[in-house]
Amino acid sequence: MDDKTRTELEAAAFRALVQHLRERTDVQNIELMNLAGFCRNCLSKWYLAAAEERGVPMDYDQAREIVYGMPYDEWKARHQREASAEELAAFAQTEAGRQQG
Repeated sequence: MDDKTRTELEAAAFRALVQHLRERTDVQNIELMNLAGFCRNCLSKWYLAAAEERGVPMDYDQAREIVYGMPYDEWKARHQREASAEELAAFAQTEAGRQQG
């Protein structure tokens, strides 16, 4: 497979993932972090890093709006719930394991 085709396929897969996450507002970021080790904010940071590597002017809020499909504060107000004690404990345990590994 040539590089152009690979890049196009990767871009299409990324767009599908972002669209899926926009539609699954019931899935909270902490759940994603606890199960998969990444969340919408991680995708936003990776997007921003890619833009910066290529000299594309962008800030974190702009990157998050691309991933969330709306300003982050609006998404939080509409869809984010308070994390449970169990979710927070699982997150802390996962993060501690990452820092040791």
